[in-house]
Amino acid sequence: MASPLKDMINATSVAALADGVAAARGVFPRDRFVARALAGLDGLELKARVGHVARALHASLDLPFPQAAPVLREATTHTGLDMWSGWPATDYVATHGVEHLDEAMNTLAVITPFATAEFAVRPYLDRYQDIALKIVRDWADDPDEHLRRLASEGTRPRLPWGARVRWLMSPGPTLPILERLRDDPSEYVRRSVANHVNDIAKDHPDTALAVLRRWHAEGGEHTDRVVRHAARGLLRAGHPEALGLVGAAHGSGTVESLVVADTVVTGDRLPFTVTVRAEEPGPLLLKYAVCRDGSRRVFHLAERVAQGAGDTFTLARAHSFRPVTTRAEPPGPRDLEMIVNGEVRATAPFTLLP
Repeated sequence: MASPLKDMINATSVAALADGVAAARGVFPRDRFVARALAGLDGLELKARVGHVARALHASLDLPFPQAAPVLREATTHTGLDMWSGWPATDYVATHGVEHLDEAMNTLAVITPFATAEFAVRPYLDRYQDIALKIVRDWADDPDEHLRRLASEGTRPRLPWGARVRWLMSPGPTLPILERLRDDPSEYVRRSVANHVNDIAKDHPDTALAVLRRWHAEGGEHTDRVVRHAARGLLRAGHPEALGLVGAAHGSGTVESLVVADTVVTGDRLPFTVTVRAEEPGPLLLKYAVCRDGSRRVFHLAERVAQGAGDTFTLARAHSFRPVTTRAEPPGPRDLEMIVNGEVRATAPFTLLP
């Protein structure tokens, strides 16, 4: 089993940050910083670890932000910073640089190729809306793909783990950034653009669809993949227009058979087999939903392309009921729904046992 992400903030990551700062500022108390940063670290979760190391950095630097910022920028040239060693540095900027917009944004721009600063830029967007947005729009034209990606990722309306910035919930101000980056040569940037539009679609589906319609019509080397990834939430919801963007006819296709085990034990996997028949040529987007009272969760199953009406496809899969800390799954009756091009075409009951 993979180690929890929190374990990536550890003695090695702290030492890398310490080495960079010490090289940039000779009087930096490296060993004292490391001791402060590691004290109590093991008992903390991921973001708490980041904040803990950032506070140790602030105490050890013991400088006003305008003097500390150049040290952090120079530190990137002296050590191999990465996401885990550099994240506390961006967190330090987010906390202590808010009175110094230009210095802070410049510092985040320097650090972000090593440790992405999408979380750290949020306080500046919140406090300095128009000025900060102008800086971010300039990043969208930067030769560095990390800065271009930050322009999109840092302004996402629903950035995971990111502080909510109320005015970003309205999509208008960020659309020029997405327009510049939608066919960017970097997949790293394009995936952020698609995620950004997917965020918009959760609150403003009509706006997101209008953008995706236009992009689809205008084309571009990478447009189809961006549109498909950006529309994934709408596709999961079976939105007819989103289905049309990927060439699928809403509601087209039938389920000839759906075989599901009667029971599954918590921690095990529920096997099922489905046979789908096409009613016309074109894509079949196949999803399934696990339903119980008060809950319906939709999952991607597969995509198949029918060459003609009557083509059939049989798939065998298994859905995991492994317990996870973020979601409770009480035992009891369930339904498995099979969804073809946005419409439920078959349902089968089963029971989750303790």
